[in-house]
Amino acid sequence: MHLFKHAAFAAAFTLSATSSMAQEVTLRFQHFVSPASANPTYFMQPWADAIEEQSNGRIKVELYPFMQLGGSAPNQYDLIRDGAIDGGWVIPAYQPNRFPEAEALELPFMTTKSAEEASAAAWVYTQEYLMDDFQDVHVIAAHMHGPGIVHKRGDAIETVEDFAGLKLRGPSRPATMLLDELGATPIGMPVPQFPEALSKGVVDGGVITWEMSPSLKLNELTDSHTDVAGERALYNLYFLWAMNKDVYNGMPADLRAIIDANSGMMASMWAGNAHDTGDAVGRDVMIADGNEIATLSEEETARIVALGENVTARWISEMNDKGFDGAALVESARSAVTKTITD
Repeated sequence: MHLFKHAAFAAAFTLSATSSMAQEVTLRFQHFVSPASANPTYFMQPWADAIEEQSNGRIKVELYPFMQLGGSAPNQYDLIRDGAIDGGWVIPAYQPNRFPEAEALELPFMTTKSAEEASAAAWVYTQEYLMDDFQDVHVIAAHMHGPGIVHKRGDAIETVEDFAGLKLRGPSRPATMLLDELGATPIGMPVPQFPEALSKGVVDGGVITWEMSPSLKLNELTDSHTDVAGERALYNLYFLWAMNKDVYNGMPADLRAIIDANSGMMASMWAGNAHDTGDAVGRDVMIADGNEIATLSEEETARIVALGENVTARWISEMNDKGFDGAALVESARSAVTKTITD
């Protein structure tokens, strides 16, 4: 357990132990993946358990996987904002162009391959640029997943030319921009649609993390998995763990303090670490099933890095056209990453 969590527990326990309130609160949080995948296993459920324990049972957090409370993954932010659910997991990229500043962290080779480090950077960047964008929900954590991997049917990618003509799923605008630059045919889709698209031949593969691979049955639906060389991720994806603002504000102050003690940088790094743990597990599952595990050469990775720079330049230009300072956003994202790299 991280030092952050020890400190948060001590602070929250003191608050809950001295409270004379007896109000009970049930919070319904929703997500769109298997409860056996990494974030629900190593972050969401432990987070919910910590909230319940530190409140002496006065707060109960119920987790609903696979969008069981209704709606779809792309409209999760609105479900939280409108109070259809009390809280949940949000991928802002599933609503392209709605939260454009968040995309800076998703650009090619922006983050390291440590999800925990990348998530620390996400929290720093969020505090600087994104709290106004997300002002109609209560942000608990902002985090990233681990490195994006190319998963496909058939042999592993060896050269840039191998991308030509492949129909590949991408989760975000920056990711699909990169796939297009590589010569693939990018198809944007939320993660719940990916396995069916693979099984029906709608896509030849896609980019996603190691940790999601077992729950999506990529050991059965694909044959090979390719990473880039070096310490930087091919791409990354930005997430929010958030709750309805009115629900948060309507809680007694001592219970809000328990949510607060399990929020911010600590919770963001906790969520990122969950992905790092899941990545190691997921990669081992793919190896155990005999799938091909590959890493591109440094030379081919350098070619992709150069193409990624084209994507970043194009993104900066697009942001400038929208009235933002695209170069400043990229520089701020890079600065946040640099500040949060650990030795």
